[in-house]
Amino acid sequence: MKILYHHRIASKDGQYVHIDELITALKDLGHEIIMAEPESIEHKVFGTSSNSVKLIRQFLPGFLHESVEFAYALLDFSKLLPLLLKHKPDVIYERYNLFFPSGIWAKKLFKIPLLLEVNAPLYEERKKHDGIQLDWLARWTENYVWKQADYVLPVTRVLAEKIIVVGVSERNITVIPNGINQRRFGKAIDSTDVIEKYQLKNKLVLGFTGFVRDWHRLDRVLEAIADNRGRNWHLLLVGDGPARAAIEQQAQSLGISDRLTITGIIDRDEVARYVAVFDVALQPDVVEYASPLKLFEYMALGKAILAPDRANIREILTHRTDALLFDPENDLAFGELLCELCFDDKLRSQLGTAAAQTLDGKKLYWQENAKRIENLLK
Repeated sequence: MKILYHHRIASKDGQYVHIDELITALKDLGHEIIMAEPESIEHKVFGTSSNSVKLIRQFLPGFLHESVEFAYALLDFSKLLPLLLKHKPDVIYERYNLFFPSGIWAKKLFKIPLLLEVNAPLYEERKKHDGIQLDWLARWTENYVWKQADYVLPVTRVLAEKIIVVGVSERNITVIPNGINQRRFGKAIDSTDVIEKYQLKNKLVLGFTGFVRDWHRLDRVLEAIADNRGRNWHLLLVGDGPARAAIEQQAQSLGISDRLTITGIIDRDEVARYVAVFDVALQPDVVEYASPLKLFEYMALGKAILAPDRANIREILTHRTDALLFDPENDLAFGELLCELCFDDKLRSQLGTAAAQTLDGKKLYWQENAKRIENLLK
């Protein structure tokens, strides 16, 4: 089939990973992909974002940059028209964004089915964290796009329930969580140079990957290391983020700076070599509706996982079967389970093996996601 892949992402981050992996998997199934996107991000350095978007949000008042966002939908619609006329795609596959109804306009005009991938309830998310000035327009665009799509593909059941509340029929919703590329994470991995570079030999590595924020609560990990300073525990943060300075300052104040390594942004092709050295893989907290990419990376490499006991995590993992799940509101519970994993080699091995088996049993691979989408298209 010809699939018009439509999105508004200009950052090369976790969002880009999802887009790139799914496109690759769809192409592997023999489908032709026509891209409809704001700008090419393929050649950007991983971890970078759009400078134009940054400037708009930094210097324009909220109602103005929201107006610009909606105005972009009009520009985007004008770009969609020639693509649709030239390529005559069978379907539009769109990654949902706020103030972005242009894909639905194109679907209606050309009478083409549209599948809508939803990764977050962006109206709710932005209203909570950044505030929304054009409230009625933001809410309308979200509800309009969700309701008018032929199928809505949320990444978790928790998110699906939010979409149902708006008025989308259950029969038009299919949950498709994030996944993993078997070719990237399923091969033998040599991490010798990582171990040597960061002097991790004979250390128990507590690992985290991604863009770290305060709500990830890595402060609790540092406190556990400080409480067990006689042990060889070491926190390896593979990534960067706004919480980095606070983490480094806390480690210094606790006198354990030598037990902390922050690598900075690592290219996605290298991430597997870093995760491979983890003894305990940390998902210290997570947004309640998210499908965190790092979780599937941990599972693919058979790592013992410590994650919050939230509904979206329980869609994938089971406490004491393939992970340890802690009460996210209880600092003591986190510390107790972390210590249990650190002290018990056998438990780490059992949970890691079971996590890899769960990943395979549930077929949480991008290739399988592409097949699910293909079935919906058919």
